[in-house]
Amino acid sequence: MGWEKVVEQVEFREELMRLGDQAGTNVRQLCRRFQVSAKTYYKWRRRYARDGVEGLNNQSRRPMASPTQSPVAVEKAVLDLRQKHPHWGARKIEVLLRTEMEDAPARSTIHNILRRNGCISETESLKHRSWQRFEHERANQLWQMDFKGWSQKESGYRCEPLSIVDDHSRFAVCLEACPDQQSHTVRDRLTDVFRRYGLPERMVMDNGSPWGYDADRRHTPLTTWLMQLGVKVSHCRPYHPQTQGKVERFHRTLQLELLQGKHFADRTAVQKAFDEWRDFYNQRRPHHALDMAVPASRYRISPREFPDKLPSPEYSSTDLVRSVDQKGHIHYRRHRFLISKGFRGCKVALRHTEQDGILDVFFFSQKIAAINLLQLT
Repeated sequence: MGWEKVVEQVEFREELMRLGDQAGTNVRQLCRRFQVSAKTYYKWRRRYARDGVEGLNNQSRRPMASPTQSPVAVEKAVLDLRQKHPHWGARKIEVLLRTEMEDAPARSTIHNILRRNGCISETESLKHRSWQRFEHERANQLWQMDFKGWSQKESGYRCEPLSIVDDHSRFAVCLEACPDQQSHTVRDRLTDVFRRYGLPERMVMDNGSPWGYDADRRHTPLTTWLMQLGVKVSHCRPYHPQTQGKVERFHRTLQLELLQGKHFADRTAVQKAFDEWRDFYNQRRPHHALDMAVPASRYRISPREFPDKLPSPEYSSTDLVRSVDQKGHIHYRRHRFLISKGFRGCKVALRHTEQDGILDVFFFSQKIAAINLLQLT
């Protein structure tokens, strides 16, 4: 394809405009590399600012008046949605309008309406491009759990939002306004969640209270309880919040769409707002990472039931079974090995490994530690 044909392509012109929007861009250098005169660049820039991507089409036959301009009712519907969801772009608005209007406008039309009414900054748009992230193949393979750093201390009460998001579907199975971050509080909330949605295969969380561990990999009573339920527990690496990227992203959305600039009378009011927003997020809000589907369209409840009674561990006849004492130690060959106070009163299994002198320690089916007998000599 000749260069003249390439220059005429809308995609080429839009790329040029987006690159020109970046802070610190040398426009003369940009025009030289794209083999476009500065005069032409600024002509396209004016049309792009006025009409969006449609303004980058060849304009020679465009009439002075546009009979297909968006009707007032359509424009009002677009702007009303934008006012209700000020952080949404044309793509999300288009999806929602299709569910509410028989003849919804095209995404490009919505984009132009937003631009024409000063609702879009191209520089800001570039900051919010989606990154391709890994996701699990099925719902309930992994849940990400975290507390959001937000409080209403000036209102005289404490609120610690606890969120749990399914990795595959981005479905929020929990958004609770907790009074604290204590283990028993989280356990009570998780019990309600497990009863409604079932048990996940694995949960990942950070290293903070009440589920964190220290340098010696000491688990907490909460993670011990999860393992008793058959839920595998993982912790993200310290200072690597991207391990919990989906729940972190959920919290940013929660902040932008609900919490920012808001004050609530008490924790009951917070929870009411959380319940309404979580329902909207799961059922109605289009998600970029799901090709604009809603999380509820990809989520399925877990077939694994929450048990009425905690099961006891069943170990192999070849395992070396030991009880964890009140200080978190086990005894083996007249020596004490620190496991964790989180397993006090529980039975764990020691299993020989392929490496001489190294034994792995298991609680139920999860490895929780390793002991090195060679260090004793």
